Parts: sequence; C-alpha cells; structure tokens
Amino acid sequence: MKTRFTRLIRHFALAPLLFGMALCGVSSASAAAEVSVAVAANFTAPMQKITKIFEADTGHKALLAFGATGAFYAQIKNGAPFQVLLAADKETPARLEKEGFVMAGARFTYAVGKLVLWSKRPSLVDNKGYVLRQGGFDKLAVANPKLAPYGAAAMETLTKLGLLAQLQPKFVEGANIGQTYQFVASENAALGFVALSQVYADGRLTEGSAWIVPANFHAPIQQDAVLLTTGKDNAAATALMTYLQGDKARAIIRAYGYDL
Repeated sequence: MKTRFTRLIRHFALAPLLFGMALCGVSSASAAAEVSVAVAANFTAPMQKITKIFEADTGHKALLAFGATGAFYAQIKNGAPFQVLLAADKETPARLEKEGFVMAGARFTYAVGKLVLWSKRPSLVDNKGYVLRQGGFDKLAVANPKLAPYGAAAMETLTKLGLLAQLQPKFVEGANIGQTYQFVASENAALGFVALSQVYADGRLTEGSAWIVPANFHAPIQQDAVLLTTGKDNAAATALMTYLQGDKARAIIRAYGYDL
C-alpha cells in the first residue's frame, strides 16, 4: 500500500513538469518559420550542409535558391520574394543597402572566397598555372564576369598574366560559377576557373588537378550576407543571419577552403 501511495505522489509531482515540457514543445513548433535564401552558386555545398544543422538546431526551414549574384540583384530589384542574400561579393549587397532593399546594419562578411584553375584530369594543371601559357587545351571555362564575381576575378588574373587576349578565343562562358564548374566536371572544357569551394572539402582537393590563384592576382572575393527588408519580421531569417556567424557554420565554411 505504501509503495502504491508513493508512486501516486510521484505521478502528481511530475505532472506539472511534463505539462510544461509539452507546452514548450508546442511553443517551439509554433515559432518555427521559413526563410527564402538567395545563395551565390560558389557557396552551394557549404550552404547545403549548414542548412541541415540550422534546421535541426532551430526548427526553422531554409528554402535555398542558387545562382549568379548579378542575376539575384536584378531579381530582388524586381520583387523576388527572398529574405536573405548570400552574395559572392561585397559590392552587390552594399548597392542593395544603398537602394533601400537591405535592413540597416544587417550586413556582414560570411566568407572570403578563393579562385582556382581546375581540371578533372589529374595531371593537366600544374601548381603554378603554367598550363595556361603552354596551351595544349581547346576550351577554358570562365563565369560571366558581368554577373559572377569569380568570373571577374578570372579576367583580372588573366590580365595580370598577360594572357587575356591570347586565351579569349578558347573561352566557354558559364552564366554563373555553378555552370562553369559543370563545363569542367563534364569535360566539355579541359579546365576552367572555378571557386575553390567547388573542388575542395575537408582540407583537400576532391579530384583532378588544380592551381590556387594567388590572392594578389585579383581583388579580394569578399562575400557578404544581408538581411533584406522583406525578411525584417521573419524569425527564420534573423535566426539564419545569427547562425551563419556561429562556430558550427564557420567550421563548415573553413572546411571548404574559404577564409573568414
């Protein structure tokens, strides 16, 4: 009898705690929100990883669209329903902020990108980039320099090397750095200038051969994130902006070869 009475007392003692936990669960679920994010194509792989842990840790959902920063600029100006932009440069976010599309003070650098000359063939690209002078290839993939900052960096690199005019007839131009990568990955182009993050993970080159372009060959590829005015009242948008600056996200960003 005493044992039954003790169990009964414990049952009633735990009831308020269990009820409170249930309420917290309901509250957390009801607070979950969705954020639409425009992501520069070079940041595809790391952002997909970050999104998984962001959703698991916060309960929010991130809907990702990948493409060229210049194209996203035009879409946002024309009313595209994005709440966050992760650009491939700093100029586009600054321009959007000046034009009133960005929340004041809601801009920061989430990564500094690196340009790489890459081929799927293991022995084609040497670690100094001499292959560009030696030739022996028919096509060189580059991203549209007017839309993609990595394309602009490629043009600056070739100009510095004095090879722009010589190699321009071999160009295969991608609309963004994602398409440029596909040209090389499918071997429709023997080599091309892509983002290091596309061919690098966990501290090593994933396949093929590559030359990491020295940072002084082009302007820094400073990649800024902004909270757009359309996301000012979106809990998931503000949570994502905070999450990108946290240790978990930064560890993933570093693993793909970016500087911080």
